Amino acid sequence: MPDILINSADQTELPELIDRGWAALPAEYRIPAVRPSLAEARAYCKRLTESHYENFHVASWFLPRRLRPHFESIYSYCRISDDLGDEVGDAAQSLALLDLWSGELDACYRGDGTEARHPVFVALGETIRECTIPKEPFADLLVAFRGDQTVTRYQTMADVLDYCRYSANPVGRLVLLACGYRDEERFRLSDFTCSALQLANFWQDVRDDFNKGRIYLPQADMQRFGVDETTIAAGRATPQFRELMRYEVEEARKMFGQGLPLIRMVDRELAVDLDLFSRGGLEILRAIEARRLDVLSARPVISKGRKAGLLLRALCGKLLPGGSLPRPDSTETAR
Repeated sequence: MPDILINSADQTELPELIDRGWAALPAEYRIPAVRPSLAEARAYCKRLTESHYENFHVASWFLPRRLRPHFESIYSYCRISDDLGDEVGDAAQSLALLDLWSGELDACYRGDGTEARHPVFVALGETIRECTIPKEPFADLLVAFRGDQTVTRYQTMADVLDYCRYSANPVGRLVLLACGYRDEERFRLSDFTCSALQLANFWQDVRDDFNKGRIYLPQADMQRFGVDETTIAAGRATPQFRELMRYEVEEARKMFGQGLPLIRMVDRELAVDLDLFSRGGLEILRAIEARRLDVLSARPVISKGRKAGLLLRALCGKLLPGGSLPRPDSTETAR
């Protein structure tokens, strides 16, 4: 998915596009007139993390305290970047904001005295310096969010996974980099897990994504199983659609299995987080199967009881020597 999408708006239109884009988002997302202190910026990222994503906040309990500010700045960057692409509701406005956001990212890496003003980038700049994180994974995410403004269908699974290479895999790599890991084998395994998580979310949200004008199910797979867009539009899980979903769920499950060895290749605190997120993704697949592969009449969800069970197992993995973390060849987490 090459970065070929450039904001083509006339320069005289950009201020209006940016103002209208910010107006569609929470007020605290705007770039402030005055650069905050590092302490203020980190407090901003902590609030954003805790208020936007319960699962990430729960996972952060298991992280070493010294790493939490770094994970919060990384999460905040990912959260706002995603919202700039997905929550504005106008492609031109989103592209204008993403260009502005990219400029703030550039300022973190230029080193020419030009400083970013947004609190996310004030905090992120410190994370970048302390953890020696390259620019590529941050920039890759913006490639995906720019692409979302124009690309709404994917011909093959290879095309979907290429999207995941920009939309999901950079997040796993950022986590590894923040924890001091930077070898290609760990990155490769992380990519399997992150892509699998992205696919699980896609299959959970087929109807919601369709209502936003997007279909992530590969067109070639839809044709192979005799499913067209009228089926999704009608909200009817036909036998053909269920067979399509059975196939896609199993493919995502295989990818989770391919990523499992990473859990035994990192320190225990990070291993618990990886285990928790992998189990969560697999639970999404189970929730889809529990609805007999019908993701059209209602969105499959993980029950509070199941979430509590996942958290309990993760706690056991942290607190008990040799606890519940799976072996690389384990089938317990893969089914």
